[in-house]
Amino acid sequence: MNTDIPLWAGIPASILLIAGGIIALIGSVGLLRFKNFVSRIHAPTMGNTMGAGCVLLASILVFSSIEERFVIHEILITLLLLITSPVTAMLLMRASAYRGQRERGEFTPNNKGRE
Repeated sequence: MNTDIPLWAGIPASILLIAGGIIALIGSVGLLRFKNFVSRIHAPTMGNTMGAGCVLLASILVFSSIEERFVIHEILITLLLLITSPVTAMLLMRASAYRGQRERGEFTPNNKGRE
């Protein structure tokens, strides 16, 4: 098996890896700079979707060129990320809203938030 990466795959893969790293770094800085939880939940999503997407595209390019066939493992990873990330964010937001209601006294076990 030839492990040399051709130039036509190496240059775009390098650009995609650098772009993915920069996007993930921007998301991490946003996570540190935002003040409350609701704002903080949005910053890492960019790094999770676009940053991971760039890395996965680079991986598709490199391994497809090395193996001389189209590699689809990364497409499955992308689909799982796209399915699980919004669900996780939604559950975290609901937990935050529930916690805020409890702290303000709007939610009690007897009335469950309904009046």
